[in-house]
Amino acid sequence: MRQLSTLSLVERSAQNRFSQTRSEVYFEGNPSDIVVQGKELEAAFQVDDDRYLIFTTDDVLFEESLIITLISRESGIIEIAHPGGEYASGIFENAFSEDDSVHFQFINKVIWTVKISTAPHWRVPFLSDPRGVKRSCGLKTCMTFSTVPVSESVK
Repeated sequence: MRQLSTLSLVERSAQNRFSQTRSEVYFEGNPSDIVVQGKELEAAFQVDDDRYLIFTTDDVLFEESLIITLISRESGIIEIAHPGGEYASGIFENAFSEDDSVHFQFINKVIWTVKISTAPHWRVPFLSDPRGVKRSCGLKTCMTFSTVPVSESVK
């Protein structure tokens, strides 16, 4: 997995009281017809030849929420997750990739890790994720989340 600078977003619809900003993903300046939630692209990683992991926010000062989307150039959105919690906000920072995972800091002085599997695997809704991860209910996932306090990761 590697971090990209050739992926960008172009706003399609603005945020309003009832919905988040929606933006189209552009690969190397070319539109993809893939529309994701979020206005600001915080980071993008190429998982393999077809899949990309993108981190977006809505660019709302002091109320930043993070949206993590796994997309496929061929089939569009694969999975969406929202780490954090109600009224919890943070600054997305220190993102880096390692093998099949991306590590980053966002909320509560924790290092978040999202591991991307090559194929969907079983998960138990409400029990498989760390506290604060929101996603649609389903029994399969490609994204596995874990957290470690910053103090433990430094040791």
